[in-house]
Amino acid sequence: MEKRELGIGIVGGGYMGKAHAVAMHSVGAVFDTALRPRLEMVCTTTPEGAARKADELGFARSTADWTELVTDPRVEAIVIASPQATHLEVSKAAFELNKPVFCEKPLGRNLDESRQMTAAAEKAGAVNMVGFNYIRTPASQLAREIIASGEIGEVTYLRGEHTEDFYADPALPGTWRAQGRANGTMGDLSPHIINATQALAGPMERVLAEIETVVQERPSDNGMMTVTNDDHAQIMCRFASGALGALYVSRTAFGRKMGYAYDIYGTKGAIRFDQEDQNALWLYEGNQNPAREGFKKILTGPNHPDYVNFCLGPGHGTGYQDQIIIEAKDFLTAIETGTSIWPSFRDGLYVNQVVEAAWRSHETKSWTNLDDV
Repeated sequence: MEKRELGIGIVGGGYMGKAHAVAMHSVGAVFDTALRPRLEMVCTTTPEGAARKADELGFARSTADWTELVTDPRVEAIVIASPQATHLEVSKAAFELNKPVFCEKPLGRNLDESRQMTAAAEKAGAVNMVGFNYIRTPASQLAREIIASGEIGEVTYLRGEHTEDFYADPALPGTWRAQGRANGTMGDLSPHIINATQALAGPMERVLAEIETVVQERPSDNGMMTVTNDDHAQIMCRFASGALGALYVSRTAFGRKMGYAYDIYGTKGAIRFDQEDQNALWLYEGNQNPAREGFKKILTGPNHPDYVNFCLGPGHGTGYQDQIIIEAKDFLTAIETGTSIWPSFRDGLYVNQVVEAAWRSHETKSWTNLDDV
């Protein structure tokens, strides 16, 4: 396979910026991709900080001006791993130059921004992808295969959650996490499990939601800070397929560290998954011997999607960073073929549409159709 270098620019040098830089360093060797990323430029908020990140992460150059990164001719593809407030302008500028863009979730700060970003991507005809890494575990990819093949029949019900406890303790200080709707649980955690339902059960038709702030005030340097965003939410839904669903999202769920989980029931069987045990999928097949009935634990291995590129041993497992490397592989494949791979910006727009519908449902205390949002 002929190899070609591809200059990568990453906007943002924080947690996710580092994860994407590591992935770009690794993806060529892991998946033997035709395109081999070259970390050309990183952008952070200060010249000094950007220079440190370039040295730390292996970029050729650095800048504190994202426009310099986007317009540089040696930057051929762009990863947006900066705060949501930057996503719209950076992506629009990149699409004006017809450069491929990978943008971390959620797409925009709100539905309007997401629509603008999607329109810009589709007008340019440029490759675009939004970052939902958890659905790329070999186990969740296997779940998609099982459902698509009809092994559990028609999906009748999905229960999903994304629960964590990083803000469960009321004594934790009020920070940026406690301010602004985009930083609440509906803006932060719910997009991941909404994206999972899209992959596993298809689009939703309507939702009924209740959204709450559990801890109303948190300590700060100036006394107590009022929390202005949400801690948890419950969402009932009806899928376009006719299946029923229920989601729960929380950042105050004591004991939950990575509670990205789902139970899916079909007319012939069922599936269970929990990201805290991300290398296992539980499958129940109908018509079992009554004396042997039960869920079967399937440990992921080389026969499952994308696993063999990381490890030859079944049950040895993949991890968080591997999900980002799989994303990088998909992004490079999309660039090589000139065709966007799921989830595209339009798929990210759908997630923001569900979030907005949930808020409207909460405010009106009624079912809300996605087509009305």
